[in-house]
Amino acid sequence: MNMQVSQGVQPPPPPSRLEEMRLPVVMMRDILIKTMFRKNIDMVSELSEAVCLPRAVTQELVDMAREQKLLQATGTLNANSGGEMGYQLTDMGKSRALDALSQSEYFGPMPVPLAIYSEQVKRQSIRNIQITRDELTGAMGHLVLPDSLLDHLGPAVSAGRSILMYGPPGNGKSSISNGIRDAMGDKIYVPRAIEYAGQVITVYDPIVHSKAEVESDDPNSLRRRRTFDTRYVRCERPTVITGGELSLDMLDLVYNPTARTYQAPLQLKSTGGIFIVDDLGRQAEPPQSLVNRWIVPLEESKDILALQSGEKFEVPFDTLVIFSTNFHPNKIFDQAALRRIFFKIKIDGPVQEDFLKIFAMVAKKRQMPLDETALVHLLKNKYPTINNIYANYQPIFLIDQMISICDFEGIPYQMTPELIDRAWANMFVKDEKIVN
Repeated sequence: MNMQVSQGVQPPPPPSRLEEMRLPVVMMRDILIKTMFRKNIDMVSELSEAVCLPRAVTQELVDMAREQKLLQATGTLNANSGGEMGYQLTDMGKSRALDALSQSEYFGPMPVPLAIYSEQVKRQSIRNIQITRDELTGAMGHLVLPDSLLDHLGPAVSAGRSILMYGPPGNGKSSISNGIRDAMGDKIYVPRAIEYAGQVITVYDPIVHSKAEVESDDPNSLRRRRTFDTRYVRCERPTVITGGELSLDMLDLVYNPTARTYQAPLQLKSTGGIFIVDDLGRQAEPPQSLVNRWIVPLEESKDILALQSGEKFEVPFDTLVIFSTNFHPNKIFDQAALRRIFFKIKIDGPVQEDFLKIFAMVAKKRQMPLDETALVHLLKNKYPTINNIYANYQPIFLIDQMISICDFEGIPYQMTPELIDRAWANMFVKDEKIVN
């Protein structure tokens, strides 16, 4: 059954009482007073927004802090506040806020306990998506791909398991990876931060996560209607793309010694989405080592992370991992590693017919008129010199080269055998001895 975007992912319900939070009470209280101290907030409505909790739950925390003599009421404020009661930190509250900040600089949105987040991961699992051929074709509409390739890609994407794409460079492995991402049209909920063993791990990252439309609320309403737990951000399914810069330590928790908080590693940020390892084989670590790091997550749908203390714990691993390489898999992996990658898909260069389709499509987009004589010259005189091996990147390269030459020469865009020769000369470098 195909998942419809209109049905969407089941959102995380907002907590209605403090006891539903399943966070250490002292931690919640300290985050509340640290937020008041750092942001100079004095009204529950503003505090509710800052800590991303419903107003009733925030009021419970405020009442608790008042009982502990950390907060005191300031009386009714002016009419602009809707007659809302104001609160301020007592001297004891300020002292406690400073002490709490010395232990952890984290303030603002309440974290989501890891156990509760794990439940949401199941509700929005990448493996719940069933992509149809039409959806995948639509997302790949800018690419000319053989039907046989979609025959392999479709089941691989729908399975939500690991994919290895390999083949000669310049044939669109990266573009295909991006097309897979575009085919996933629904939204998921990404926690701003999660909590484990009293430690805060920030997850939401504006660089990785594309925020969906903002929920509209009446700011003057005392009973704001929250359709989901705002400790989460509603986002497009995330895509993390790494290349030659990927190292094993980028897959570990990042500890900030100043703030005394953690930042989620890349694969945790990509939960519910796609993690693309591009140019596999160009990293400092051998490909075998990188894949070995993924063995447990790929097989057991869980990852193991470690705190500064050395304590290890499990987090959900719900990510479609796409490895892309220009090397033959047998040259960079042993058979045990290959066996753990579910789908191996070879991405070859186009046949001549598809090459011409791509060439015509690029020429139209670049407003370069096609010329039959120039094309015959390209196919009959140029490609035989490289054994008629076509690649997807070549039409764009050749046409852009001809455009640059025309711009330089001050002539209208045109395609001639001579311009083909000049463009071709820049596409390859001849082997020759360099004399010092």
